[in-house]
Amino acid sequence: MRESKQLLLDSRAFAQDDPARSWWAMVSTAVLLAAGFTLCCFDWHLAVRIPLTILTGLLLVRMFVIYHDYEHGSILKKSKVAKVIMTFYGLGALNAPSIWARSHNHHHKNNCRLHGGFIGSFPTMTVQEYEESSFWQRVGYRISRHPVTIAMALYTVFLFGMTIRPLFINPRQHFDCVIALLFQAAIITLALVFGDVWVLLFAIVFPGMIASAVGAYLFYAQHNFPGVKLRDRAGWDHVFAAMHSSSYIPMSPVMAWFTGNIGYHHIHHLNHKIPFYNLPTAMDEFEELQAPGRTTLMPWDVAKCLRLKLWDHDQDRLISWGEYRALKRDQAATAAAN
Repeated sequence: MRESKQLLLDSRAFAQDDPARSWWAMVSTAVLLAAGFTLCCFDWHLAVRIPLTILTGLLLVRMFVIYHDYEHGSILKKSKVAKVIMTFYGLGALNAPSIWARSHNHHHKNNCRLHGGFIGSFPTMTVQEYEESSFWQRVGYRISRHPVTIAMALYTVFLFGMTIRPLFINPRQHFDCVIALLFQAAIITLALVFGDVWVLLFAIVFPGMIASAVGAYLFYAQHNFPGVKLRDRAGWDHVFAAMHSSSYIPMSPVMAWFTGNIGYHHIHHLNHKIPFYNLPTAMDEFEELQAPGRTTLMPWDVAKCLRLKLWDHDQDRLISWGEYRALKRDQAATAAAN
C-alpha cells in the first residue's frame, strides 16, 4: 500500500487531459441540452413533457460537472473557445466564475476541516459550537442543512447563496453575478414573450430545479455520509480528507454518465486535476482507492445522509437531531444523579 505522498504523486498519471474526448463531452452535451430545451417548449402531452423536462435537468447536471472540471483546469485549460462556452454556461446556471472559483477552491483546500473548512460547502457545527450559538444562529444552521433547502437549491443555494449574497459581500469582486442575474431575467423574458408560462416552467424552471436539487444533494452526500471523518486543523491532511471525508457513490452506467462520474468523489479530492472520464480507471488501478466511505442513491441511504446534523467529538462521528436530544437527556440524567 502506497504512502499518502506517493499515492498523490502516482495519481498524476491520470491527470491528463484528452482534448478530443473533452471537446466531444462538452459539445455533445451542449447539443443534447439545446435539443432538450427546444423540445420542452412544445405543447406535448404531460406524459411526454414531464420525462423531457427530467431528461433536460439531468443533462444540466452533466454540463455542470464539465463546467466544474473546466474551472479546476483539468480539461481544455488553454482553450479560449472553451472559456467562452463555459463562462456562458456558468452565468446561465447561476454559477458565476468568480464566486464558483473562489468558494470551490477553498473547499478543496479545506475539505472537512472542522473550523473554517465549510466555505463553499454545507456548514457543519460541533455539538459544543451548536450549544454555544445564539437562537438565530441555530435557526440559520438548521435551515442550511434542511432537506427542503437542498430540494430547493436553485433558489436557496444558487440564486441566493451563489449569486445574490456575494453581491452584498463584495459587489466589485463578484460583478459577474450581476450579469448572471440579468442573463436569467433575459431568459425568463424570452420564454414568456415567445412562449407562455408553461414554456417557462417546463423548459426553464423545472429543469433548473431538478438539476440544482440533484447537484446539491450529491454535493451534500459527498461529505455528509455515515462514517465520514472530520478533523481539526492540527489533525487535517489532504489525502486523509480525500480518503475518509469524501464518499464514493456507486451508480448505474446511465446515472454515472449524467453525473459525469462525480460519484468517484474521493478520487476527485485526491487529485482534482484528473478529468472526470479518467476517474473510474484511477479507482481500478489503485488498490488504496477501492475501499472508501460509501453511500448510494437508494432512498434509505439518502435518508441516512440527510439525518446527519452535528459533529460529536466524543463519538468521532456525525449525529442526528434525535441522537443529540438523547445525548442531552443522558447528560441531564447524569447531572441530576450527581
